[in-house]
Amino acid sequence: MTWNSTMSSGYSSLEEDSEEYFFTARTSFFKKPSGKVTVNKDVEKERELRTEFSREEIRQRIELYNSVTKDHLKMTLSPTGVYTGFIKVQMDLRRPVTVRGAQRGAGGAVVEEAFYLPRGVTNTLHISSCNTVKQVIGALLSKFTVADNPAKYALYKRYRREEQVYVCKLADGEQPLFLRLVAGPDTDTLSFVLREQQTGEVMWDAFSIPELRNFLRILDKEEDEQRQAVIRRYEAYRQRLQEAVREVRGPS
Repeated sequence: MTWNSTMSSGYSSLEEDSEEYFFTARTSFFKKPSGKVTVNKDVEKERELRTEFSREEIRQRIELYNSVTKDHLKMTLSPTGVYTGFIKVQMDLRRPVTVRGAQRGAGGAVVEEAFYLPRGVTNTLHISSCNTVKQVIGALLSKFTVADNPAKYALYKRYRREEQVYVCKLADGEQPLFLRLVAGPDTDTLSFVLREQQTGEVMWDAFSIPELRNFLRILDKEEDEQRQAVIRRYEAYRQRLQEAVREVRGPS
């Protein structure tokens, strides 16, 4: 089953109480970059992104950030030194997700179904500087009523430096709003994307029996669709060949 939805933006709020590696970036995540995608690490500059600032430096950066942002999604600094703001996260999920339905089955249990979330959907989250990557992932899944284990997913940052484009997995404890503040509001400079964990192989043991059965039903449906498409293609090819033969032979 495919969740019929158009490319759209969502908004939700995440209250403040609430191994890193590089791989080749797909330029379809966001606006196509003009620079060359690279997989090389830049350790020293990565450390710069994690530098902690004093409260005065944070205040100055927030003032600068708010002065150049173009979408009115500004940051606010509280007297305690905690600041709040917005991040946009693009959903780029290739496998179906298990979604909690509104209906209840036998015994009052919530019905769960597998859907393909539309790729490219961007969600805007209101978070604080205390919120971690793990909490952001949980908020995104909750917004779409996804019942899957959040550990199946990872948040990546995609950024440009010196005409090079990097994609890097964020650690669970990192703070996305701090990265947003350091990079500024330009999403060409820094963007966030949610993807499945890149473990090389699918960890089937992490899925429940109903999830696996849903996957099998989806695969059966896709297999049938592909089979019908091949039949239609060859049938059209056969008809064109037959027409060509008739034209060569001429009227009998």
